[in-house]
Amino acid sequence: MSADVGLPLEVYFNATSDSEGIILYFHILTRTLFWNFDAVDSNPLSVYVMHPFWNLVVKFLPTWLAPNLITFTGFMFLVWNFLMLAFYDFDFTASSVGHEHVPSWVWVSAGIFNFLAYTLDGVDGKQARRTNSSTPLGELFDHGLDSWACFFFVATVYSIFGRGESGVGVATLYYILWVVLFSFILSHWEKYNTGILFLPWGYDISQVTISVVYVVTAVVGVETWYQPILWHFLYRDLFTFMIIACSFTVTLPMSLYNVLKAHRGNTLKHSSLYEAFLPFFSPVLLFILSTLWVVFSPTGILEQQPRIFYLMVGTAFANVTCKLIVCQMSNTRCQALSWLLVPMAGVVVLALSGVAISETLLLYLWTTFVILAHIHYGVSVVQQLSDHFNIFAFSLKKANSD
Repeated sequence: MSADVGLPLEVYFNATSDSEGIILYFHILTRTLFWNFDAVDSNPLSVYVMHPFWNLVVKFLPTWLAPNLITFTGFMFLVWNFLMLAFYDFDFTASSVGHEHVPSWVWVSAGIFNFLAYTLDGVDGKQARRTNSSTPLGELFDHGLDSWACFFFVATVYSIFGRGESGVGVATLYYILWVVLFSFILSHWEKYNTGILFLPWGYDISQVTISVVYVVTAVVGVETWYQPILWHFLYRDLFTFMIIACSFTVTLPMSLYNVLKAHRGNTLKHSSLYEAFLPFFSPVLLFILSTLWVVFSPTGILEQQPRIFYLMVGTAFANVTCKLIVCQMSNTRCQALSWLLVPMAGVVVLALSGVAISETLLLYLWTTFVILAHIHYGVSVVQQLSDHFNIFAFSLKKANSD
């Protein structure tokens, strides 16, 4: 892998109006010579079942198919699942007693699409190595979309249980979403400090389980999940317990262990605690701001618009995380504050002040802005990297080839 690090600074800063994105891009360029993707996947399910399956699947893919196109297609399956369930269950009440349930074919489709997304996420890297097209763009594209996918996984599976008496409250789901989001960022915090991405065990288990549960729901109906498993312990409680237990008994301990191991081996990239934990500043601030809005909302915004609020939080988190991913890829210092959180603080203050503007309208406007800002950031960085490496994001042809 090579990089032209002798270009004048104005070339980089004039490439786009997104000054923050271009600064991060410049950091990547100056370190591309040293780029590599170190990852450790020790999950038995992944090692002994899924990887052999993915090795088989990738053989059927045409060699002209770009890995990034595979990644993006898988991500769009998750977006489609979210939109499909939003159409039939916008406010998460369809699975409640007395409400019109989601059609069975939707659950079957959701299960198939979820497994397809999981499979494509597993074969994109193999396709890159198979076609000798691995680049920093591919790593950024893959993990950047994964950071956004966390929200779509949680919000879609929530429709199985809903928010009725036998379901999960919207506030409970909000905190569960944050458990999932912090579990995701832990892996990239590890790489930021150790240089190695330790893939979490919970991911593969959850994806296979979710895909199966969707199909089972189509067969047995959502009413089955109302039944107690043991005494008064319901399936909704199992859903909550599994996510929290996996995060706090597997993901978090393993992350801390890997960082501690690197510390004892004197291989940590950051010597001070401040530098080591700097990547958590923006996510924690995002959590504080969004939670303040939830707790002190004058109109109970989370009860009124749970799906849109989750979408806003998940997208803002993805934007913050993508910048951490760029930093850990390029061995640069993580930013203490993501610029997106500055206007968000103003939005939260405006919402809690109870001024004349509708809180729901404010949420919709802010969510639209966050989505557009995140897409703009992603497109800008992808375009810059594509131009530098003389490649197309979704094609294996060289940009200057006929």
